[in-house]
Amino acid sequence: MSEPLFQDFPKISAKEWKQKIQSDLKGADYNETLIYKSNDGIDVKPFYHQDLLEKSVISENPAHWNICEKIYVASEKPSLEKIKEVLSRGAESLWLVIDSENIDLVSILEEIVSNNLEKNIPIFVEFNFLSEKYLSKINSFLSDKKHQVSFGIDIVGNLARSGNWYKNLQSDHEILEKLFTENTTSSLLSVDVSLYQNAGANIPQQIAYAISHANEYFNHFLHRNVTPSAVKGSFSITFKNAIGSNYFFEIAKLKALRLVFAAVASEYDFSKEMKILAFPTKRNKTLYDFNVNMLRTTTECMAAVLGGADSVCNAAYDEIYHKENEFGTRIARNQLLILKNESYFDPKTSGENPAEGSYYLETLTNQFAEKALEIFKDIEKSGGFLTQLKNGTIQRKIKESAEKEQADFDNGNYILVGTNKYEHAEDRMKSDLELYPFLKQKPRKTLIQPVLGRRLAEEVEKKRLEKEA
Repeated sequence: MSEPLFQDFPKISAKEWKQKIQSDLKGADYNETLIYKSNDGIDVKPFYHQDLLEKSVISENPAHWNICEKIYVASEKPSLEKIKEVLSRGAESLWLVIDSENIDLVSILEEIVSNNLEKNIPIFVEFNFLSEKYLSKINSFLSDKKHQVSFGIDIVGNLARSGNWYKNLQSDHEILEKLFTENTTSSLLSVDVSLYQNAGANIPQQIAYAISHANEYFNHFLHRNVTPSAVKGSFSITFKNAIGSNYFFEIAKLKALRLVFAAVASEYDFSKEMKILAFPTKRNKTLYDFNVNMLRTTTECMAAVLGGADSVCNAAYDEIYHKENEFGTRIARNQLLILKNESYFDPKTSGENPAEGSYYLETLTNQFAEKALEIFKDIEKSGGFLTQLKNGTIQRKIKESAEKEQADFDNGNYILVGTNKYEHAEDRMKSDLELYPFLKQKPRKTLIQPVLGRRLAEEVEKKRLEKEA
């Protein structure tokens, strides 16, 4: 048993495999019978072989991943109590969402950072406003602290999501630049890729829009002669990624995102360092047979880990229709704890990433990276990401992709168990709705058409709710 197990078996070439498959098809067309054409523009083959691999993907995945907990900070004391609770129950990093300048974030960070509530955990802070004074105060507090606090400032993402700048184009960029000159955090910027995924963009589009989105920041600093040496700390960006249900595609998506970002960042002489904060998509989540959402989020978190996310933040199975509750939050956290502690999804216990070395995944990664780069180059030739947002090109492209996916769902080619197949006719949900589960649209004046997320099952669910007794 000390000798290699397969040493006596002859190597079989890709050509020989294909010949055997074609022989077994007995005259049926190979391409029409066995090649799956995805809406992402990828032809999925029945087999993958080393002979067909154009180049091997060198992965720069993190050495470990963190279980992240998202907390909406409405007031200081209750939020601190919740932070203590989730850290005691297995959370390893925090995603704090700050809605108002009235929140004293410094007092919260002081408790965490200065008083060693938890030793130097990664903290990602997302702001739903832009205030130089507020952010400068936090920077000042962190200046002499050992910490892993990063900010989620994304002025381009706010424009794409809301249709407006926080203030205006010039003011937003000036505030961002001033913050960079006094930066003491490891990262100031984030790019919300989930915005495009939840709106229906395909995978090459998601990667391309993420990089074009980031490139707007690179271009700004380039044109203002802000060099890497002039930026305190590293020019690192946190990419927020929503993970869908196509398991292997989603693993390859994150790998391709790292590849393309590294290529573009190196052109500017900025650091290739990036962070990926991953979480389940909302696009495939359902109101009826809601427990199935728990299964969906499990595989999505698995894909995030294998794809190389730095932090994974799970979503509660009932988040689209229930207010935050202890049970849903605990189950979501425990899903990640089981993956890390019981299922060998932690590099510390498994030793290596089982997705590495797969010809299928490496081929997908290369294909997504190439297609994304093509889209990225077209965007830059047409004036850049902001230009295409303003003229509606990005929104139109996403809509076209979303309509293809919606058509697949409507005709049953894209299955959501319990919703458009294997429905439980006796399910009743009308009395359980604590939150409005459908897209809300408030008429308002905007500079551009906002990019809006929409779940695939919304129209089906509305009809079922109307029919409920």
